[in-house]
Amino acid sequence: MPAGLINNYPRSDNRFDEMLSESGTARPHWQAFAERIESFSDDVLTQRSDFVRGAIEADGVSYNVYADPKGTKRPWELDMLPLIVGNDEWQMLSSAIAQRARLMNAILADLYGPQHLLSEGLLPSALVFGQHGFKWPARGVVPPGNVWLFSYAADLARAPDGQWWVIADRTQGPSGAGYALQNRIIVSRAFPDAFRELHVNPLANYFRTMQDSLARLAPSDGEVPLTVLLTPGPYNETYFEHAFLARYLGFPLVEGQDLTVRDNTVYLKTLRGLRRVHAILRRLDDDFCDPLELRSDSALGVAGLLGAIRAGRVLMANAVGSSVLESGALFGFLPAICERLLGEKIAMPSVASWWCGEPPALEYVLEHLDELVIKPAFPSMRMEAVFGHELKGEARKQMIESILAQPHAYVAQEWVRLSQAPVWNHRLVPRSVGIRVFASATPEGYTVMPGALGRVAPRAGMEVISMQRGGLSKDTWVRAEAPVVRHTLLKRRLGVIDLVCGGADIPSRVGENLFWMGRYAERVEASARLLRAALARASSTDSEAEQGLAGLLQATRRLGIVVDAEDEDKPDDVQSQLLRALLDHTQPGSVASNLRALSFSASQVRERLSSDNWHALNRLEQLLAEDITSTDQAMSAIDRVMQSCISLAGFAMDDMTRDEGWRFLILGRRIERLEGLSGLMSVPMQSRPEARERMFEWLLEAANSIVTYRARYRRMPELLPVLHLLVFDRTNPHSVGFQVDVLQKYLARSSRELGHPYPSLMIDPLARRLENFDLTRFEADDCELALGTLTTLLNESISAAFKLSDEVHRRYFTHTLRPMQLRRVA
Repeated sequence: MPAGLINNYPRSDNRFDEMLSESGTARPHWQAFAERIESFSDDVLTQRSDFVRGAIEADGVSYNVYADPKGTKRPWELDMLPLIVGNDEWQMLSSAIAQRARLMNAILADLYGPQHLLSEGLLPSALVFGQHGFKWPARGVVPPGNVWLFSYAADLARAPDGQWWVIADRTQGPSGAGYALQNRIIVSRAFPDAFRELHVNPLANYFRTMQDSLARLAPSDGEVPLTVLLTPGPYNETYFEHAFLARYLGFPLVEGQDLTVRDNTVYLKTLRGLRRVHAILRRLDDDFCDPLELRSDSALGVAGLLGAIRAGRVLMANAVGSSVLESGALFGFLPAICERLLGEKIAMPSVASWWCGEPPALEYVLEHLDELVIKPAFPSMRMEAVFGHELKGEARKQMIESILAQPHAYVAQEWVRLSQAPVWNHRLVPRSVGIRVFASATPEGYTVMPGALGRVAPRAGMEVISMQRGGLSKDTWVRAEAPVVRHTLLKRRLGVIDLVCGGADIPSRVGENLFWMGRYAERVEASARLLRAALARASSTDSEAEQGLAGLLQATRRLGIVVDAEDEDKPDDVQSQLLRALLDHTQPGSVASNLRALSFSASQVRERLSSDNWHALNRLEQLLAEDITSTDQAMSAIDRVMQSCISLAGFAMDDMTRDEGWRFLILGRRIERLEGLSGLMSVPMQSRPEARERMFEWLLEAANSIVTYRARYRRMPELLPVLHLLVFDRTNPHSVGFQVDVLQKYLARSSRELGHPYPSLMIDPLARRLENFDLTRFEADDCELALGTLTTLLNESISAAFKLSDEVHRRYFTHTLRPMQLRRVA
């Protein structure tokens, strides 16, 4: 470690520094950690920084920034150094946030109830009715337990004098708690000794309380309550958090299409039928929740959801319409409202704010523009914060004109110079920092998470902290005075009711994505094997290899892997065609294209995949992102793809619980393999005899059966043993017969357990024809006639695979064959 690591860290005279006091020494609650990093060498700190970055990538932690080139794969930004808060200071913050959550809940109860605040003039009606956040259909709705605001978060910033201020309230569907937990998991592993010795408060108990509170508040009517987490889907910027929290809390992750309302009751569509939902932890904006009563063009919500809420049949956390409180224009009215509703003085003030809809406030804003930050009064307005002192000339004139034209649409806030904290960037550098603190309702009141999401500006001197603008995050360590007890979300003791209801119902959408995940995984593996065999022969100078290549290319074209150039006058050479079939994600049937489809299907079921499984998927998609221009590079990339494919198959067989979802994953793989093998086998079957014999070698390679063949027969491939191994041998997992056997087994089981008729007409006739096929016909003089019969059988296999896939969709995913059965869980 270079001498004077902290001594070389620059303080600022006009900002509060979270780590250093005015004298330049570490603050008491930072002292132990500061001494520890002072003792580390450069290499050690670099290794730990690399560990954090690697853990983010390995876990697939992402934050989707709209219009970002990385799209839904943009990695979450986490600084390895924690933000440390002392116990005494945290007790003050925690108490203030709990009070503010109670206040916000009371305001919502009043606005959607008696509206005393409006009639008594404590809140201007224009601030409520003049914005999109107030939802008239929610008026008069009383939620279970009178909890309008189940989850609450406040963005806090510290002024130069050390005072904390609230700069934003998050009341609609506060995001960030899951990211804070993920940060904790990673940073605590980067500094395990410091984490233990500093007595950092754990976060698990907060989430366990969340679980219990949702179950206790939900209107269960004596049933075992089912809570779901409602997400807008994988294109939402915080989708990773939705999937992570759903898995951590043990809630099904659902989209609007997974739910339906019958008789004012919300049901989850599952592979078994409909199961009642008692509580919804939502991450879907108010407007999109119910297309019948809110936005009619919403494809994300659930028709009739508000009716179920109004009838008291489901707990919505948070209540529809809670976004009305996310306006910064409310700040100036909160102290008086707090005394009116709670009979208490507000414990933590908001940053000084002036709503321009009031003439005195408007006059003040125009006179002190240089000292203020101009923001939209309502969250629905798409406008970035503007610092008054940065406005010059025409820009300043235009801003003043805009404020005067619509004064009610603007709020001005005091420009608070945010505190700074150290960030590791090959050395300690200061960055502006704030924290997001979370509170959750319980039947006894609000509990505050003993930690926070640290939010850091991406560049030095930048005042706006926004993850959408490239901000960093930090783990926030709240120190306890004594060693802490580590908690877990696992129950201490399971009862009989837990055993009876332990089997989770699989949403139909999840089953469908697992099914297609299986199909695409098999498609990637089969395509890669075929391309590997083709590239090996394309780069060889051996005459036999060249002769085998012609049949291989025929097979790749038949299976839609290789596509000829669109310009017939400029045909591609073989290498270009094969590289495009591997790398061109815009070409349907290419390995890269199927990898993208596999990744998308997997992202839809992220909460059901283990970390190891997800790591393998992440590596798989990245393998073809390299600049590959030669056959050698392509062969190396295919080898790595194959290794990852084998890992995925291994995780499926050894890592996943054998539930309904797993069976659909296996059904997808087997249907795809049945179709692919049958199509692959039909190529040599329909070729001339002299050409056919040169195809057996690559056919066995592409079917992953060459080792088995050589171990059994110890001779060059011949027609009859090749056909037996790849078509009829039910012990070979890469034979047509094996696929048919497995499909029969799992289709029959799914039919029994899920209550759908067994699709015998799809698969049983094929099984009988395979079993009754007379292989001795190939020893007689009518070999070609027998091959013709076998080719017909293989074509029937392909047709059966297509029909079976369609049938599975109709029966289990779209439920078009019969009305779904209502199922009550005792």
